[in-house]
Amino acid sequence: MSGSETTRIEPLEILRFFYPEDTPLRRLLLKHSTQVREKALSLLEHSPLRGEVDPALVAAGAMLHDIGIVHCHAPKILCTGSEPYLAHGIIGARMLREYGAARGMEELLEPFARICERHTGSGITAEEVRRQQLPIPERDYLPETPAEKLVCLADKFFSKSGDMQEKSLERIRHSMAKFGPGPAERFEALCRFCGLA
Repeated sequence: MSGSETTRIEPLEILRFFYPEDTPLRRLLLKHSTQVREKALSLLEHSPLRGEVDPALVAAGAMLHDIGIVHCHAPKILCTGSEPYLAHGIIGARMLREYGAARGMEELLEPFARICERHTGSGITAEEVRRQQLPIPERDYLPETPAEKLVCLADKFFSKSGDMQEKSLERIRHSMAKFGPGPAERFEALCRFCGLA
């Protein structure tokens, strides 16, 4: 996607479509997404990827990555839907694809749909879905493109609960270790890819 095409994407307009009311959930989502956007752009600016990745793609992807939380059940972060929270990325991808299909923007929105479904944890493998009986379809959800990797990594620095302050790399590493060697190793690979290790 070229920079000129990316500028045709208005993430705030898309967010307003799905979150039309000024609710605490929308404010929480906007705060978190803005934090992730700024971190992703900072990672890009200070990484070997600088000049190779469109900052507008990364910025819009970060703003849209959590759009699916509105349908999920996570009362601690104001989500009162019925779907499991782990599915929010897949749900967000579906929302963007349906929005794009209705407006002839399928191709433009596909990179953002992919960012949605591939940002959870350090990515999720089909084998992990199967072994842990996770409530999502059994397939790989691993970030592949530079933009997907940047947003996935930037997202780990911020939670939508608690004080919402930026986490240290060591705190994130400690948290990722709880999920086993696979996710922890993928996190380290993301750090190396983005120039953090």
